[in-house]
Amino acid sequence: MLEKLDAFKTQLHELDAKLADPDVVADRAQYRTLMQQRGHLGPIVDKLAELKALDDELRETEALLQDPEMAEMAKEEIDPLKAKISQVEDEAKVLLIPPDPLEGKNIIMEIRAGTGGDEAALFAADLFGMYSRYAEQRHWKMEVMSQNQINLGGYKEIIVSISGKDVYGSLRWESGVHRVQRVPVTESGGRIHTSAASVAVLPEAEETDIQIRDEDIRIDVMRAGGHGGQCVNTTDSAVRITHIPTGLVVIQQDEKSQLKNKNKAMRVLRARLFDLEESKKNAQRAAERKSMVGTGDRSERIRTYNFPQNRLTDHRIGLTLYKLDQIIAGDLDQVIVPLKIAAGEKALESL
Repeated sequence: MLEKLDAFKTQLHELDAKLADPDVVADRAQYRTLMQQRGHLGPIVDKLAELKALDDELRETEALLQDPEMAEMAKEEIDPLKAKISQVEDEAKVLLIPPDPLEGKNIIMEIRAGTGGDEAALFAADLFGMYSRYAEQRHWKMEVMSQNQINLGGYKEIIVSISGKDVYGSLRWESGVHRVQRVPVTESGGRIHTSAASVAVLPEAEETDIQIRDEDIRIDVMRAGGHGGQCVNTTDSAVRITHIPTGLVVIQQDEKSQLKNKNKAMRVLRARLFDLEESKKNAQRAAERKSMVGTGDRSERIRTYNFPQNRLTDHRIGLTLYKLDQIIAGDLDQVIVPLKIAAGEKALESL
């Protein structure tokens, strides 16, 4: 990794020279692009310089082992130095991840029960709980957009928006099929079943990101369905929006207000259209992500949650942790950080 330091310093020097050019400063688009590049490259150079200083210190300390008077003191300093070097290396690998054009976006997350009937719906609820607790730890705001709940407390589908700092950067790797192995509460014989739920992470689009023409959508209103309650099935508050060019359909009925349901439906539709557009025009970026930790495609099996053995396995990077109880409780950084590091390592290989 350190062999890249001089090359990165040269690139940074060249960027600074361009940013000092009055013609570049006058070109707002070019200046903004170069500043973004510098914002990515500068911390990498600083972190690698820190790593080099630590590496030099370690070499000097190891050389003291040959001095009888200094050997004992050197031995005490070597292990802490190695631990610090390992930590800084991991931090550098995360910084090396190429900046995503969607970095900084909030997200809409869709969790759906897959194969496994009621058990799959219960697992979807467990995933929702895991992400909710993680969001709470990160001081993110989570809002339920729509839900289809079963009597046992599981979800056939739940759609939420999550907003805050580094939401997309942290959760973008969660898209895919999540598999669970455990004894369902509905199983009387004590047999372990395998079920699944899918997660889709969609960058939330602003109105300026994606334009939806009035003539391209059809809006239908209907009576809200569900488990009853005040105003349910008594007013035409549910909204179904169909995007005619793509055939995408969004239904919202959780709110008593038709206008609120329409606004929520438009947010979900805008996010799905934005995701569809990004997938089409960024095939190269999708290929890069596949080489890192998977495509992010919701049909790809990414993770297995084995409850009897308290084991979680992320199949993309070969990560196995016997801390499933902690992760389900919201300590998701134990998985997210290694995914970021793996992406950084792949980025380093491609440089």
